[in-house]
Amino acid sequence: MSVQAIILGCGNSSGVPGIGNYWGHCDPDEPKNRRGRSSLAVVSDTTTIIIDTGPDFREQFNREHLKTPDAVFYTHSHSDHCHGIDDLRSFYFRVHQKPLPVYFNAETHIDLHHRFKYLFDGGNNEFFYPPLLTAHVFSDQDYGQLHKIGDISYKPFLVDHGSCTCTGFRFGDLAYTVDMKSLDERALGVLKGVKTWIVDAAAYQIKHNAVHANIEDIIAYNQVIKAETVYLSSLTTQMDYQTLVRELPKGFAPAFDGLRLEIATP
Repeated sequence: MSVQAIILGCGNSSGVPGIGNYWGHCDPDEPKNRRGRSSLAVVSDTTTIIIDTGPDFREQFNREHLKTPDAVFYTHSHSDHCHGIDDLRSFYFRVHQKPLPVYFNAETHIDLHHRFKYLFDGGNNEFFYPPLLTAHVFSDQDYGQLHKIGDISYKPFLVDHGSCTCTGFRFGDLAYTVDMKSLDERALGVLKGVKTWIVDAAAYQIKHNAVHANIEDIIAYNQVIKAETVYLSSLTTQMDYQTLVRELPKGFAPAFDGLRLEIATP
């Protein structure tokens, strides 16, 4: 069975370029510097899972010609990861005619249900505004355990984002952790042995960042995880693609929108 991870977006909350065509240190002539907000698709021949629906989700989804999602996972409820959630409405009306399952931790569920109540509960006219999403909340017992949607297996685990708790995901020999400040022993236990790790590096070279990991942190964590290839994501306008290619040690690389990675599944 073939399973792929597709990086729909690898930018931070502003995207690159930021509004007003602000490129920062990024070369506008390098196509891999053009970054949407962070999102990932995991696809097989029969199953499509989306992780996060940021403000750029519709264009990202269309760019990659993806099939209707079987499920959507949310890492956390920050706007750059969820404010494309309304685009999920189209799948109900055009394809499913039934609510789309969404998965998240308890903290994320509370926040998203509060802000987008109409998507989960419907509006005041059920014909025009039916419930469009079905909430599935991970329990503490779910973390680190193997689950399956269609023919794709995954393990969720919790990640510290400083200001909130995020959910990371492992699919076979690939793991995805955005946004991330630090990893505890339980998370490291799930991550150990992956071959490919996609990880938030928005702090870049900042020694002390309250909500994101820097490159030194990631290199240190990978001494435990031992991934063969580490792709840095959540890239900011200060992180030029070719500069990162020159700076990073062997086995580390900047991600880019549209990058496709093969996943070896159990």
